[in-house]
Amino acid sequence: MNILVTGGAGYIGSHTSLCLLNKGYNVVIIDNLSNSSCESIRRIELLAKKKVVFYELNINNGKKVDQILKKHKVDCVMHFAGAKSVAESLIKPIFYYDNNVAGTLQLINCAIKNDVANFIFSSSATVYGESEIMPVTEDCHIGGTLNPYGTSKYISELMIRDIAKKYSDTNFLCLRYFNPTGAHESGIIGENPADIPSNLVPYILQVAMGKLEKLMVFGGDYPTKDGTGVRDYIHVMDLAEGHVAALSYLSSCNNTNYHVFNLGTGKGYSVLELVSTFEKISGVGIPYEIVSRREGDIAESWSSPEKANKYLNWSAKRELETMLEDAWRWQLKNPNGYKS
Repeated sequence: MNILVTGGAGYIGSHTSLCLLNKGYNVVIIDNLSNSSCESIRRIELLAKKKVVFYELNINNGKKVDQILKKHKVDCVMHFAGAKSVAESLIKPIFYYDNNVAGTLQLINCAIKNDVANFIFSSSATVYGESEIMPVTEDCHIGGTLNPYGTSKYISELMIRDIAKKYSDTNFLCLRYFNPTGAHESGIIGENPADIPSNLVPYILQVAMGKLEKLMVFGGDYPTKDGTGVRDYIHVMDLAEGHVAALSYLSSCNNTNYHVFNLGTGKGYSVLELVSTFEKISGVGIPYEIVSRREGDIAESWSSPEKANKYLNWSAKRELETMLEDAWRWQLKNPNGYKS
């Protein structure tokens, strides 16, 4: 089976590509390298002992995407390509809608024209907004998003749902991620932020390495266990394995062509709990300062993964300690990311 992975040189896309290769799939990667490195592709091939086909390309280039789908007779598109920073999206909303929404629509159009059987979309728990119910289930209301990043995922899901009603020959599946972290246990591939990290764990790692002076904790007055934001953190390899499970599910499911699943652990950890756990596993103290809340953030969000457990036969196996150990190993081996 031939799988097109958009954003396959990026963090989640690279780990998923590795899982696909290890399961015997043929992988074709499209990535414009705006927030990734082709070095990750070389390392994927090293780990899997298999080659991938790589195109440096923006998914908005419909003509080229169309040619690639035709040439490789793609059976499934796994769509990871997209900008993902909440803070950046508040500054560059037009870019986020053009890249995340228009790009997704262009890709779906190409997939349908080329009779691609399966389309798996990288969505986000941000589509739930500030849910009044915890843990969050797939039946919870979506919308009410607090930033353009979340809204771009929400709009994309609405598009996919509506398109699925018309094009019944293509199976569509949206995976709503919670907070991916960690790295491959080898320390050879991992998260490689281009600038100052916008995600918590990479920021902690750079403080631990002495690259950043201290961690800025945005908000200490939330209605949570210690006043800091609470999130569901999931190991990137559990997340990658969830995509392989989703593909297997689509290959055997024939009751409907539109599906939505949460991918998370079902556990919530606060910022300070994460800091404390990292200090224990690394032996490195993390200085931090609690500052005012950041626009676009919510107090808490964690998942109910029961639907994925039941229908995808998948569950997150790696605990928080393992996530942080693997992330720290990656950082120590690659102090400058893929530039090391």
